[in-house]
Amino acid sequence: MEHALRLRWDRATIAARVAELGARITAAYAGRDLLMVTVLKGGAVFLADLVRAVDADVDVDFLAVRLLHSGTSGSVGISKDLEVDIAGRDVLLVEDVIRSGLTMSHLVRTLAARDPASVRVCTLLDGIDRRRVSVPVDHVGFEVGSELLVGYGLDLDGWFRNCPDLWEVVDERAVRASPLAALARIRSIEGASPRT
Repeated sequence: MEHALRLRWDRATIAARVAELGARITAAYAGRDLLMVTVLKGGAVFLADLVRAVDADVDVDFLAVRLLHSGTSGSVGISKDLEVDIAGRDVLLVEDVIRSGLTMSHLVRTLAARDPASVRVCTLLDGIDRRRVSVPVDHVGFEVGSELLVGYGLDLDGWFRNCPDLWEVVDERAVRASPLAALARIRSIEGASPRT
């Protein structure tokens, strides 16, 4: 299990980048009616930190999506919709990771049809090299490739969401076979590092 996971970004690096994004969003939405929306479940951790880094009055809401059918179309539907009316409001979609762009493209189109003042996108991780459809992303934390990442809200089979750092899964088979051993390895490394 020693080489099954590799640390990509520690909590201090993530926190610094989230603070930078928060400052940019604060400047971009000064004096405006901002609603920050995330896609459950993965985006909730990023949103929780990001909203506290924005120095403005901000409202939050949540969406959940589901795959409508398998195949190459990648059609998605909304399984949990917003609870607030977004007409006339500035909406910032906050996502943990954007890869193909299919889900985010669908959400941008869906929300834009509800007559908001604007719909923009912020993602912690942008996997631009795997994009299948174009999505304008206004705020990006880190660019990533095709690697599988866990921690800071991202999961593998429901595990690792609460790890404060972001880890690359180097040996997916080993991690899937023994997620508890992988978590123990992560915790031993995190325990040896000073907390920030």
